[in-house]
Amino acid sequence: MRSKQDLIVLFCGLAFCLSVFSCSSETEKISDEPTNSREIAGAGTALPSWNEGSTKQAILDFVEDVTNPQSANYIEPKDRIATFDNDGTLWSEQPVYFQFFFAIDRIKAMATDHPEWKDQQPYKAILENDMPALMEQGMAGLLKVVMTTHAGMTTDEFEKIVSDWVATAKHPTKNRPYTDLIYQPMLELVKYLQQNDFKVFIVSGGGIDFMRPWAEDVYGIPKDRIVGSSIKTEYDYNDGQPIIKRLPEIDLIDDKEGKPIGIHRYIGRKPVFAAGNSDGDLQMLRWTAANSAKSFKLFVHHTDEAREWAYDRDSHIGAFDKGWDEAKEKGWTLVDMKEDWKVIYPYELDSVD
Repeated sequence: MRSKQDLIVLFCGLAFCLSVFSCSSETEKISDEPTNSREIAGAGTALPSWNEGSTKQAILDFVEDVTNPQSANYIEPKDRIATFDNDGTLWSEQPVYFQFFFAIDRIKAMATDHPEWKDQQPYKAILENDMPALMEQGMAGLLKVVMTTHAGMTTDEFEKIVSDWVATAKHPTKNRPYTDLIYQPMLELVKYLQQNDFKVFIVSGGGIDFMRPWAEDVYGIPKDRIVGSSIKTEYDYNDGQPIIKRLPEIDLIDDKEGKPIGIHRYIGRKPVFAAGNSDGDLQMLRWTAANSAKSFKLFVHHTDEAREWAYDRDSHIGAFDKGWDEAKEKGWTLVDMKEDWKVIYPYELDSVD
């Protein structure tokens, strides 16, 4: 549910993913403990999983400045809006956006009720992991997969489907629940901003209804502060039992230029702090820079192939090219994951205790 160009990129990434992995769901139940309830090492110090250096100091200096009533740059709490991309900024996104693992797993789970799919494309290709056949379906095939797995049900039904998947599915190479693959340093940054009276929002190209069932527990960001791509819906009184139906039609693509539009539509204030990791977030950071108040623009640069992945300009997922150049030109903050972060994921905290 991104721009047409990005759907093509997603399709290529999905094909790459399926050519290497079997994307079937795991049935093993994971812990019910919310990720953000884990103890943070050195919790008494701001951003304990960040290495000391110019990046961490820039964040601390900005927050101290704009929250100081005596500063010329003081920002009233009502205007302290912070927006974070999700994929590649708050959690990992390789080898393909995690929502597309969900879509593939849904096709496989739904196939038992659709025996005809074994002879119908693009479902046949997915069920057989036949990449050449899947690639032949092009954009129409990808959109068919998205709409089959994300529409044609009520909002309550979709929320349960997503919740069940998040509780059981594991990443194909990390062999961890997807919600284990969130960034500990970014969790700390979100919490630090919240402690300083920032209203923190997720503004993602991912589906708004895909994120809401789990993101509040995982990130500590309320579900009413999540902005994302969406499909159209309609209300039905349903013989005295009101429901909202999910329709097979795109409403908002919350990516690139769609992010400022989504911010305007759902938040109504320009951010003073924005964090992203790719060219898909560049327009959000530009919108933040257009604020008359002092602002902070941050890009996460994936540089750690040992602990996570290393990619930027030519990546099939999360390409970071124009944004990188503009950030360097304008003096925005570039987070070097390898150099700036002591750990990547929360489960690594034990190794640094």
